[in-house]
Amino acid sequence: MASADAASAMDERFERFVRDTFRNAGRRYAEARRAYREGRDGEDGAERFGLPTDDEGRARLVCRRHAEKRAVAVDSEGRPACFDPDHADCQGCAEDVREGVVETW
Repeated sequence: MASADAASAMDERFERFVRDTFRNAGRRYAEARRAYREGRDGEDGAERFGLPTDDEGRARLVCRRHAEKRAVAVDSEGRPACFDPDHADCQGCAEDVREGVVETW
């Protein structure tokens, strides 16, 4: 009986190992697929957030902090290249970019 219990426990551990291995492989596959699609599509931050762009693909935003029109790159998290994490206007601008309500030109 003891050997049957040991074999059962070993089968359960093996099943858990296989299940965890396949789950991890599935996650890595999904991440790689997403990264490939993003790279292939070439969608940068400005396009991802539906912002108007200039000829060089930079987002045309109105800067809250300096109250001026700017053409800037936007990263995948909706932060313009001029983003200052310590400034409230910049934080609000990034939030507006992500929500799709930022002022543009």
